[in-house]
Amino acid sequence: MENLALIDSFSEFKDDKLIDRVTLMAILEDVFRNALKKKFGSDDNFDIIINPDKGDMEIWQRRVIVADDDLDLDHLEITLTEARKIEPDFEIGEEVSEEVKLIDLGRRAILALRQNLISKIHEHDNTNLYKQFKDLIGEIYTAEVHHVRPRVVILVDDEGNEIVLPKEKQIPSDFFRKGDNVRGIIESVELKGNKPQIIMSRTSEKFLEKLFEQEIPEVFDGLIMVKNVVRIPGEKAKVAVDSYDDRIDPVGACVGMKGSRIHGIVRELGNENIDVINYTTNIQLYITRALSPAKVSSIKINEETKRAEVFLKLEEVSKAIGRGGHNIRLAGQLTGYELDVIREGNVAEEEDDVELTEFSDEIEAWVIEEFAKIGLDTARSVLKQDVNDLVRRTDLEEETIIDVMNILKAEFNS
Repeated sequence: MENLALIDSFSEFKDDKLIDRVTLMAILEDVFRNALKKKFGSDDNFDIIINPDKGDMEIWQRRVIVADDDLDLDHLEITLTEARKIEPDFEIGEEVSEEVKLIDLGRRAILALRQNLISKIHEHDNTNLYKQFKDLIGEIYTAEVHHVRPRVVILVDDEGNEIVLPKEKQIPSDFFRKGDNVRGIIESVELKGNKPQIIMSRTSEKFLEKLFEQEIPEVFDGLIMVKNVVRIPGEKAKVAVDSYDDRIDPVGACVGMKGSRIHGIVRELGNENIDVINYTTNIQLYITRALSPAKVSSIKINEETKRAEVFLKLEEVSKAIGRGGHNIRLAGQLTGYELDVIREGNVAEEEDDVELTEFSDEIEAWVIEEFAKIGLDTARSVLKQDVNDLVRRTDLEEETIIDVMNILKAEFNS
């Protein structure tokens, strides 16, 4: 048959693209019918017979026999003289089937046909890829770093599929080299033109939830449920867990002996600090647990406004707020309440207290801001702290902290 290279390529496509026989036949028929429409204006009177396994294909054109001087549409009709060259017994009104050779379509049409076939198969591949990864949204996936760019990392999986990990979906401490294996969740699949773009995320709360499923057998088996997850990627996260079985301690099971179970998750997330707490429908208790490690004295809740006033002793305020305000922000997100911290303390002492901003002539603004980040905004709140503890919780040098404390002590000793 003419143009054997084209026909032989059918079986190559089947092998390379792993397309099933029925699908390949449908694609081939569609491609050839489009070519026939361009050539003859219609494909209604054509039969296409394809054997993709052997690379065989036949196109048959059906035409009605008319008298020699009645020919109007040569792609639908054939003269009696021409018909009898095929079979001497033909009569007017009968139908003739004649094979169309590929070479009759013309060289340019054949090249276009092959290009159309390649395009259709790519389209089929992209559709399958889109469906495949649509079903994987929200699941953990592993791929290898193929290329690192300033705003994105390009990953490739075992099947050669390209996955995109944007900068904003990376944990701040993430650092990747070509060949590294990267875990994340498939967050979305977007069509860019006809090609699907697969987006991975390592900052999503769902990623942390799925890591719990993957690393903690009781969560995977459904004995422990992850009720809610909130996180500041690479910094801090809070995970509320529950169990229907009173014999199981959900927090203990998730953390493990000396943190053995959660250690792998923390390492995967760039040493993100993870607080695991027991979920409860008692909102006061839930807020108390969410603000851990701070010890709450009492809570006043307004259900209508979804706000809660949390009363704490002065020494507990900084723990509740946390470094950079992370602890209280995450506690609010976890419980769904806006939390207002109210300091408890000796009334006379509070009246005698002085805001740190009053010392702006003697203490630099950025130093005051560092203290404010951990909930220390008055002179007495700073003076009650341990110097070594402040060095650990702030970005301030020990010498700077001691200088500030001396300035504040002078205020109250004068």
